[in-house]
Amino acid sequence: VLMYVVEIVYPKVINYGQVVGKAYDHQLNAFVGVGFGDWYRLISNAFLHYPLSGGFGIFHILFNMYALYIVGPALEQLLGHLRFITVYLVSAVGGAVLFYLLEPDYAQAIGASGAIFGLFGAWFVLARRLRLDARMIIGLIAINLVISFLGASFIAWQDHVGGLIAGAALTAAFAYAPARNRKLTPAAATIGIGALLVIAVVLRDQALLHAQIIQV
Repeated sequence: VLMYVVEIVYPKVINYGQVVGKAYDHQLNAFVGVGFGDWYRLISNAFLHYPLSGGFGIFHILFNMYALYIVGPALEQLLGHLRFITVYLVSAVGGAVLFYLLEPDYAQAIGASGAIFGLFGAWFVLARRLRLDARMIIGLIAINLVISFLGASFIAWQDHVGGLIAGAALTAAFAYAPARNRKLTPAAATIGIGALLVIAVVLRDQALLHAQIIQV
């Protein structure tokens, strides 16, 4: 929400924080993007949303913040503060990484949707683990995925799917960790998922670099 205020005052912050594989910055006279070392974009994009005049406008941030308000407090209570923020951030990065892998290098994306879908996935896993009725969250995930795939061209379905997978996988490690390894398993899972994401980004970076060399 604070970053949205920054966007209103200084709209160019979106250019510096969005996920993009390769973009030319005329002020710097150089290429920028994840493929050119701007790895921070894989997380900074999750704190940015469409401006008032673009995409869904203010409804973009309103939907994401409403979803966070609905599922966040209960999940945080179940997972604990540290695990909750870990799931949120890993989901955000997971969504951005899948977008980076599957979309053309010039494609751009912003929004907390990857993190929100990660929380949806976490809620589903915990509902199954606690033997609760999961039909509501299944329906919510299904409806939002349908909207993602069939919606407007500026909806990044890759971000949603990547966040959903990352959030569900990490929460499963938290929820189903053996009692004797209650601390070790979640830590190992977090490091493991993080390592997979890093490897995926490195491979994509190398592919973009190779394509750049061929073009030159």
